[in-house]
Amino acid sequence: MEIPDDAYEEKMKGVFTYIERDFIRWIRYRVGVISSLVLPAAWLLFVGLALPVQFTGNYLDFITPGILVMTILTAGISSGSLLMFDKMLGFLNKFLAMPVPRESILISKILFITFRGIIQTSIILILATLIGASILNPLQYGMIYLILFLFGVFIAAFSTTVALYLDDHDSFAAFTAMVTMPLFFTSSALMPYEVMPDWLSIIAHVNPLSYAIDAIRDLGTGAIPVVPIGVLAVFAAVIVVISGYVFRKVTV
Repeated sequence: MEIPDDAYEEKMKGVFTYIERDFIRWIRYRVGVISSLVLPAAWLLFVGLALPVQFTGNYLDFITPGILVMTILTAGISSGSLLMFDKMLGFLNKFLAMPVPRESILISKILFITFRGIIQTSIILILATLIGASILNPLQYGMIYLILFLFGVFIAAFSTTVALYLDDHDSFAAFTAMVTMPLFFTSSALMPYEVMPDWLSIIAHVNPLSYAIDAIRDLGTGAIPVVPIGVLAVFAAVIVVISGYVFRKVTV
């Protein structure tokens, strides 16, 4: 069934309005903007430049994809907190009462968090280039942003779905702490598979972060990572559909 043009325009107008609201709120919170860049920048400077390079050659080139994906991960996992605060402060109920499709709220949260993460990764990518990471061609950078976008949508939709089931911010904070660092340290972000213990290599190969990290590394070698990008696209689409179903079920 085709969506009428008026309904589509109304939905997109609602999405852009909610995104604009969240961007204004984010920019006004200057401490949060700066603090979100401190950790990935510290990883680049103190890990990327300090560790030996016996197994990776230019370790900065090796670790930069992992830092980019970690930045998207930490940004994406916070999308649930945005929805939770709106729910706790009563804004969500007011949004749901407005004559705008309720899916606009969910889509706007996912897109806002993803674009926010891409802005943060752009700064990290510039920093990595300034301190010695290899410079790629425009097509490779475009593919990097595609990979980060797909992974960001996947993480943001997953985080939002979890937040719909939790009742308070403390529970969600505990969930993010339990998920974020284990996901990062069990991925291929810090070391190649061949130097990992067997048990860690098995986990890393099925870790969603590794798909994004390995795809970006493949771009650095001149390859086009069609399969990892396809897997990320499927992951993102499936989680968005599930998130939409849960959002409608919970808010009806």
